[in-house]
Amino acid sequence: MSIFDLIKKRRSVFPAQFNDKPIDRADIEKILEAANWAPTHKKTEPWRFKVLMGVAKEKLGLFLSYKYMETEASPKQMKTKKLIENPKKAGAIIAICMQRDPQKNIPEWEEVAATAMAVQNMWLCCTEMGIGCYWSSPGLIKYMDEFFELKDGEVCLGFFYMGNYDGEIDKQTRTPIGEKVGWAE
Repeated sequence: MSIFDLIKKRRSVFPAQFNDKPIDRADIEKILEAANWAPTHKKTEPWRFKVLMGVAKEKLGLFLSYKYMETEASPKQMKTKKLIENPKKAGAIIAICMQRDPQKNIPEWEEVAATAMAVQNMWLCCTEMGIGCYWSSPGLIKYMDEFFELKDGEVCLGFFYMGNYDGEIDKQTRTPIGEKVGWAE
């Protein structure tokens, strides 16, 4: 499959679509290796990942649900349940973190962009391998320093949920690129 076809095939696959088939650690390592080859200005390589499997996924779900109930004025039971259940459905969850360059030699947005490109590499690798995934960025990520040991300048940008799935994923469409481009000659 060409890279262009792979890009067009990439989709979000959600925990409700995951089956119970585990993801091999070697596959996760390959996906993380793909992330490590993302472009990075001044070679800061700001991406950091924390892989959650087994009981660690359940602990994350409990933490998120308790934190939601603690911080939300009127928590909804349905959301609380989803925060507990979705991590259990995943084959693995990778916390997407960014380590800010201590010297702040480049703008923070470039560090975020480099981390996002690392995630895109992971997503494309998952697509090629037939593993479903999506990037979740709940408001609760601002509390992840209470769950993980984050270093000074390290922040959590979200969670990369991964799981095997059955069947086909819906095809998507895009509006024509011509509607989004201006040419200057």
